[in-house]
Amino acid sequence: MKITDIRFGMLRVPLKTPFKTALRTVDTVEDIVVTVHTDTGHIGYGEAPATAPITGDTHGSIVEAIRKFISPRLIGQEIANLNRITGLIQGAIEKNSSAKAAVEIAVYDLFGQLYGAPLYKMLGGGDPVITTDLTISVDYIEKMVADSIAAVDRGFESLKIKVGKDIGVDIERVKAIYAAVEGRALLRLDANQGWTAKQAVYALQTLEDAGVRLELVEQPVKAQDLEGLKYVTDRVHTPIMADESVFGPAEVIDLIRMRAADIINIKLMKTGGLSKAIQIADIAAMYGVECMIGCMIETSISVAAAVHLAVAKSNVITKVDLDGPSLCAFNPVDGGVIFNESEITVTDAPGLGIREIRGLEALAAA
Repeated sequence: MKITDIRFGMLRVPLKTPFKTALRTVDTVEDIVVTVHTDTGHIGYGEAPATAPITGDTHGSIVEAIRKFISPRLIGQEIANLNRITGLIQGAIEKNSSAKAAVEIAVYDLFGQLYGAPLYKMLGGGDPVITTDLTISVDYIEKMVADSIAAVDRGFESLKIKVGKDIGVDIERVKAIYAAVEGRALLRLDANQGWTAKQAVYALQTLEDAGVRLELVEQPVKAQDLEGLKYVTDRVHTPIMADESVFGPAEVIDLIRMRAADIINIKLMKTGGLSKAIQIADIAAMYGVECMIGCMIETSISVAAAVHLAVAKSNVITKVDLDGPSLCAFNPVDGGVIFNESEITVTDAPGLGIREIRGLEALAAA
């Protein structure tokens, strides 16, 4: 099975409600879909969102990185030579992690198809059913409380609460939500780099003193502020998770050595795909550090790859934040992973199991 062509499409899917964080507001998924074609007629599917505030990737940069730098290296390559291909992808260009991720996901999809097995089995196997949390966007308090109650009523047992806009209001937001769902759902906070280290310690100690018990707090400080992250981790009881501070394996090693965080958040769009995400999971497992698997604003194409990884690496990926498809107004994918509110189920279809993507707008070929 050899790669013969790489093509692009634009996929637009409205969200059920606007997605609001300390960094941005999004109301529609607008992602680049990559299809990798082979001489056997098999097609691998990948996807990349343009998350410029976090990864620096735009729609144009994703397409150009693949067209000019990645694609020329891959045409004619045998899918069976997976490690060679991922090395070619990672070495084709600096940064551009989302572009690399989209192509890697499609190649891993083909790798599973080549051997007639679902991707999670190719990665080591596992229980094909996992559960995800649901994100509650930052908003006025009454709206966030109502959204949290509605999510719990839908069966979600973990909620990720977006904060980081105004620390005084953030504290009141969390207190109100905790009071509304206590005993029914665990709360995870995500400040999206919105606090300083001292603000984070103040907020979390205030919440702890008020009896609010949080499962974790994600990226309370700026991505580059590892000293600040460690400052927070050392001074609160609540587990602290690094997200934007960690893109690749080397950063994970540095963070673990510093003891700057308790948990690592793996996202394929940060790592550049599955190959380095697997390395991160293995490094974390060696050090006994838990991981979460997360996503950007993505549909069930790329999130499916993250699900397969979570199933195969459940020994270290103990928390799941793969609610992107649940936030979408509809699922544009036929086949693939099954998303049913908080429950996510992997089928035994080869690769990612995707048969077709509806509503895909073709872009110029690579």
